[in-house]
Amino acid sequence: MNTVTPHGLHHVTAIADDPQANVDFWTRVLGLRLVKQTVNFDAPDTYHLYYGDEAGRPSSLLTFFPWKGVPRGRQGVGMTTATAFSVPEHSLGWWRERLVGHGVDADAPRSRDGEDVLTFRDPDGMVIDLVAAPGDTRSGWDGVASIPSEHAVRGLHAVTLSERLLEPSAQMLTDLLGMELGGEDGDRARFTMAGGPPGALVDLAGGTGMRGLQAGGTVHHVAFRAPDLETMTRWQQELLDAGVGVTDIRDRQYFKSIYFREPGGVLFEIATDEPGFATDEPLLELGRSLRLPPWLEPSRAQIAAALPPLQLDHDEQQAPVEQQA
Repeated sequence: MNTVTPHGLHHVTAIADDPQANVDFWTRVLGLRLVKQTVNFDAPDTYHLYYGDEAGRPSSLLTFFPWKGVPRGRQGVGMTTATAFSVPEHSLGWWRERLVGHGVDADAPRSRDGEDVLTFRDPDGMVIDLVAAPGDTRSGWDGVASIPSEHAVRGLHAVTLSERLLEPSAQMLTDLLGMELGGEDGDRARFTMAGGPPGALVDLAGGTGMRGLQAGGTVHHVAFRAPDLETMTRWQQELLDAGVGVTDIRDRQYFKSIYFREPGGVLFEIATDEPGFATDEPLLELGRSLRLPPWLEPSRAQIAAALPPLQLDHDEQQAPVEQQA
């Protein structure tokens, strides 16, 4: 049995195609803040773009590897098939009108798991749920003039994992990741961390179709929060003791991480809350220029030349900020 207390979702990382389209949609349409413009440390010829609240706090973060020309993936079993964000309780109608106005095909709100949910897809086909969450007191990001603060996205709410067999995955969530079963509804089961929302829910959904194909428009991995390196190291050891294949500790500059797979095949990460995104640029300047870790700085010129330039509008009243090479 796990002895480490889980703290919720840290971030979700997905795969996209065009980086400019990705920035435009998530900052201008959904109103998240681009809090870090960096590269995939394991493949520095592509961006790693982080979106979140004002400071990029854990549980607010959605990140992307945008590979230009990547083929479209396929949702299916063994994958994270939906990522949910919370919005204020009475905001779903406002959000549906906004999304439709931007040419996004958004479903009518419906009730699921006792919550009102609005589902749509981003430009790459990634499935996104907006959940009306009355108990979420997070402020989100209010830097987009056309999105009133009373409707702003608050942060991550939940992820949905589609599994052919629920029991093995459920056992890992409870016995090794310290989650609690929060309820069941047909072929869905909800698991809670840190007492539940906001940003602390995992849903398992039974699936009988084809196995998913990870590519554009699909989730690459789901990260859970560890408050510090000491806690993450304990978690790593407990996973190893249970026979789970876990990576060594990776330095992601803004947090440290370990990676492993759950029984159904979804890639999990445990990431530290520390040190955060203001370690290499001021809070007011987050996401405005390309940031590289020290070990990639000697190759800055070559890396920057290989990346497409981005036009960045941190709010709609600002002129675009050119990328610094």
